[in-house]
Amino acid sequence: MTTNTPLSPTARQLWLRTRWFLAGGAVLLLAGLLLAGLGDNTSYPSLDPRSPDADGTRAAVQLLRQRGVTVTTTTDPAELADAPSGGDTVVVPLPDLLTADQLDALDRAGHRRLVLVSPGPVALDHLAPDVQAVGTATDPVAITSAGTDADCTLAEAERAGHAEGGGRLYQAGPGTTACYPRSGHPTLVRTAGSTGGEVIVIGSGRFLTNQRLAQDGNAALALGLLGSQPRLTWYLPDYSAAAATAPQGQESFTQLIPAGWHWAFLQLAVAAGLAALWRGRRLGPVVGENLPVVVRASETTEGRARLYQLAKARGRAADALRRAARRRLAPVLAVPVVHGEPSGDALLAALTARLGAGRTPGELTALLYGPPPTDDDALLRLADDLDALERQVRQP
Repeated sequence: MTTNTPLSPTARQLWLRTRWFLAGGAVLLLAGLLLAGLGDNTSYPSLDPRSPDADGTRAAVQLLRQRGVTVTTTTDPAELADAPSGGDTVVVPLPDLLTADQLDALDRAGHRRLVLVSPGPVALDHLAPDVQAVGTATDPVAITSAGTDADCTLAEAERAGHAEGGGRLYQAGPGTTACYPRSGHPTLVRTAGSTGGEVIVIGSGRFLTNQRLAQDGNAALALGLLGSQPRLTWYLPDYSAAAATAPQGQESFTQLIPAGWHWAFLQLAVAAGLAALWRGRRLGPVVGENLPVVVRASETTEGRARLYQLAKARGRAADALRRAARRRLAPVLAVPVVHGEPSGDALLAALTARLGAGRTPGELTALLYGPPPTDDDALLRLADDLDALERQVRQP
């Protein structure tokens, strides 16, 4: 009794085959969505006028724009010198990051008001020589920002009153206006510029930030210092240049290696160790063993057929069937076999002579050397046709 085994996979078989691929695809999709969502977050440095973070200054810029001040930003120091003067204010955080030539060009630009945030000795020498920083460039004297009385005659400071002062401390020279003193030194100094404008030196821009703007008189002080002119240009410094401008001491080899490379070297060391353990295994000589059971040829054939079926390798299965049929037919037809394969022309000629009009040459060529079957049913028909051909040749 024979049973017909369906060749098409069932739904359960398809699910068992593809479930891990589907799970991997789902994980990759979720990871991509997560990375895309995280990629929308933009981080800004401190005192950035675009930043809504606690240490950003977007709130102050919005207040200035509501009062009719045109606010622009730039990352190019050359644009600071080329900006239109006579009715503008320029804000430069950390001006010591600029080169000497850039500072001189900024000084010659003749801006109506130049606001320097936390300038050091280098920037003060070029832009405000009447103001001296307490301490040195490598060891500045600074203090935590806190509410402080103005204690000066500067109009903007008098209107603001009690506001935050701190950061770097300065020494004000003759002809300057010193405000918000801390520890006996001012944290805000107004001095005349070399081209007729004025320079405002502030030790810290913390009172400008979104988090502190509403405290004490910080908002009034910010609007007074930055909103006195119809145009405001805010320079966005290149903070990566701080390492290049800071004096460098003698550094060891490990200090010169970027921080990210330490993790890379650690990963490479772990990978090399695992590869050494993997390749260091001792594989002994090949040992031959007798099979514990005798496997029938029919079971081996059926197992290989199922592997072909799972892999959908109809072309390889058809080649195996045709090659075996040609090798079995060649001795019957006295066709020599060279290198395991009989000559195609000789085999077809012998088959045509043996079968006569029963089989045409084109039919024999398609059967023994034709294209691979397109589906499982075609593969079954090919196997049946090859069996029929062998029976016909052996019993003409």
